[in-house]
Amino acid sequence: MNAAADPAGGLEELALRRAGDADPPDPLLRQVVTALDAGRPVAAIADELGFGSRQLHRRSLSAFGYGPKTLARILRLHRALALARAGVPFAETAARAGYADQAHLARDVREFSGLPLGRLLAG
Repeated sequence: MNAAADPAGGLEELALRRAGDADPPDPLLRQVVTALDAGRPVAAIADELGFGSRQLHRRSLSAFGYGPKTLARILRLHRALALARAGVPFAETAARAGYADQAHLARDVREFSGLPLGRLLAG
């Protein structure tokens, strides 16, 4: 079937073809994500993996499109949103997710989503 008749199928076919031509994912990235999600510092992760901080940054940029510190912030925000969606009060959510305070959480939510936390959760 051609892409004009089935645009979604054509897009899927293109994605599969490109994925088949791509290099396999960096096997250390899962360790990086797991360590960052646990709140480990970037420099400590780089040392444990035998990288310099710059090399870890380059690999992260290549894999995710941003550096490991930004990835750590995104993972922290995901943890916070899961808590808030479960009904945990915002101040407690902020503390449990690793933010300095509720205002810090609010700034990150607005920076990443463009919305206040209450509106993000409502919509």
